[in-house]
Amino acid sequence: MNSNSRSPVHEVPFSAHQNVLFLDFDGTLAPLQDDPDTVSLPDDGAETLIALKQCLGGALVLISGRDICDLSSRTPQALWRAGGHGLDICRPGEAPAADLGAAPLRLIQEADAIVAANPGVRVENKGPVLAIHYRQAPSAEAELLKTLRTLADETPGYKAQHGKMVIELKPERANKGRALAEMMAFPEFEGRTPIMAGDDTTDEDAMRVAAELNGFGIKVGEGESCAKYRFADTNAVWDWLRRLVNEHA
Repeated sequence: MNSNSRSPVHEVPFSAHQNVLFLDFDGTLAPLQDDPDTVSLPDDGAETLIALKQCLGGALVLISGRDICDLSSRTPQALWRAGGHGLDICRPGEAPAADLGAAPLRLIQEADAIVAANPGVRVENKGPVLAIHYRQAPSAEAELLKTLRTLADETPGYKAQHGKMVIELKPERANKGRALAEMMAFPEFEGRTPIMAGDDTTDEDAMRVAAELNGFGIKVGEGESCAKYRFADTNAVWDWLRRLVNEHA
């Protein structure tokens, strides 16, 4: 299957007994919004995910760039959750820690100053990760990329990652691919292979690792991708998930 063409949901291989399903949140389970605080699952989303978890014997993971507290507030705590690009992992039923840590003070101050100089740009503080959103000021992209990459290069242990209308300053260890590999070594997932569905740059890291572990990726939306399969949008993702529940319940 050419990942540049859309994949009919019935053509994506899936085994409830052999796969671990990793799902990104923003842009995959919920459409992107100008205000990330307004993003939520569809009305039947939580119910569908919990039903799918049962089909998979628990092998369902939500993996997001949102911090673990934010992710847990928007999704069922009965699921595995990996927030902050995998920096923090909560098992089913586990509440996130209250203190997520913080980015270096100088990094916060410099990022705040850059944002203040660019009307329409906002910074989201996600513990050790800072997300600079410029969806409402797209013309600022080039200058923000240059400035923030320089700032990351000057901050030991940090990197800048460019996503959809966002630039994140994050610890180098905050990587969805690293998190996926770590979780696949958990006893609960022994003998299974990973499927990773996501829409953005950070998800590509996890898709590559999934392929290395004999699984595959599913790209959601447009853009270049290493994924083997592609869905048009979040609606297609939910069509697939509901189909899986109906087939494996």
